[in-house]
Amino acid sequence: MCYGCMRTFPLVSAMNLNHLVTLLWISNSSLDHVSLDELMLALTSIRKVVAKFCAKYLHQQVLKHEAYLHGDIGTSVQKAFFRMDEMMCGQRGWRELAALGDKLNQFTGMIEGLIWSPKNGDGNNRVDDWAFEEGPHSDFSGPTSGCTACVAIIRENQLIVSNAGDSRCVISRKGQAYNLSRDHKPDLEVERERILKAGGFIHAGRVNGSLNLARAIGDMEFKLNKFLPAEKQIVTANPDINTVELCDDDDFIVLACDGIWDCMSSQQLVDFIHEQLKSESKLSAVCERVLDRCLAPSTAGGEGCDNMTMILVQFKKPFQSGASLAEELPATTEASTEGKPADCGSSS
Repeated sequence: MCYGCMRTFPLVSAMNLNHLVTLLWISNSSLDHVSLDELMLALTSIRKVVAKFCAKYLHQQVLKHEAYLHGDIGTSVQKAFFRMDEMMCGQRGWRELAALGDKLNQFTGMIEGLIWSPKNGDGNNRVDDWAFEEGPHSDFSGPTSGCTACVAIIRENQLIVSNAGDSRCVISRKGQAYNLSRDHKPDLEVERERILKAGGFIHAGRVNGSLNLARAIGDMEFKLNKFLPAEKQIVTANPDINTVELCDDDDFIVLACDGIWDCMSSQQLVDFIHEQLKSESKLSAVCERVLDRCLAPSTAGGEGCDNMTMILVQFKKPFQSGASLAEELPATTEASTEGKPADCGSSS
């Protein structure tokens, strides 16, 4: 598929074991000419209802924000992450989540929608009707479950990565793995500091003894401090944003959840994919081999027993711009999972 002026043809494949993967095309061009200049890849992991909600509404909120209209994709994505939390509260939030849940909840949500949703014309003068729906769940504070989200958007020769949680985006450049996102674990200093300041604690590597990641969409029980903004709550949906210039040396990008990264380092995965591509051109088959490699033979041990999701995007060359390998991205190591792009050739 073509990205208009990008002059590159990416191949996309996604594999999912009990996670939700969303592949979203965002077009600024005429669909009649099949000229698409943006690709949005969103990986939302575990706790299905919230992940389904994000798959349904996240990209819509990215497009709606005025920052997007001015070309500021990073800001529009960040605001969309926060907006997910806002939208899942109140009567409308409860109804939408119910509709995405099990059959009983779906039926209940449908009935409440017929009774309580705004009638035609009731909200015609409102910019956003979402918060104005009233009903028996008007005081709903949001779901106690949540999901991580790792989003990659390609516009022309730019790759914008937005991440909240412990899913990860990795790019292979000349066979070298570079992390484009950071795993938000509670033991990171910046996460620990925010958690403690917000009144939380960390026990056995888990937020308040229960959650093993420090950022997520949903998980509203960790976001109840009315005196703090959303980005300073115990758990926050605030994503890290990285922007990288793509170049001819880029091979592919991978978005995957922690079930993959618990079993393989970024470089091990990149090496494994390169090895598989020597004999297999079908990306879905490569993804299958990765998951087979990570899956535990039994449930006796912990590693390889988690849910797993992977998106693989292979680039076809050439790109026309991009900084040199050494200038733009620091190499990935076992000790460092941040891999934030350097100033030269990228921004964050």
